[in-house]
Amino acid sequence: MFKHLLLPTDGSPASNDAIQAGIQFAKSERAQVTGVYVMPEFHVMTYRVDMVEDTKSQFAEDCRAHADRYLGVIQEAANTSGVTCHTASTTSDHPFEAIIKTAEERGCDLIVMASHGRRGVRGLLLGSETLKVLTHSKTPVLVYR
Repeated sequence: MFKHLLLPTDGSPASNDAIQAGIQFAKSERAQVTGVYVMPEFHVMTYRVDMVEDTKSQFAEDCRAHADRYLGVIQEAANTSGVTCHTASTTSDHPFEAIIKTAEERGCDLIVMASHGRRGVRGLLLGSETLKVLTHSKTPVLVYR
């Protein structure tokens, strides 16, 4: 039924669990996967502690290292399971938009994402990238809890 799954990652344990489930689902469907990591854009004025002391080039280097590490988890899981895998990284302040765009550009027919389970005020203030993908994507989304 599904032939190409998009597996977004943020490197979290919940995301890694969703990746493992997505890889196994892809294997059962004989589908390929594309892993994607969305890097934040650099801003001089920011509330993010990881940007306060960095130069733009240092921040970009750190983001690339995170992307390589997080996408490597997807590539390794796919290789172990015998699933064809491609990876992509992109930069955006709105990860949900980048995830949806990647799914469209790569011809993915399912997005498999983790639910991080933020509730209450934290969920309201921080929002949920998964919820945003669910509400804005034309591509079906499978949420892994």
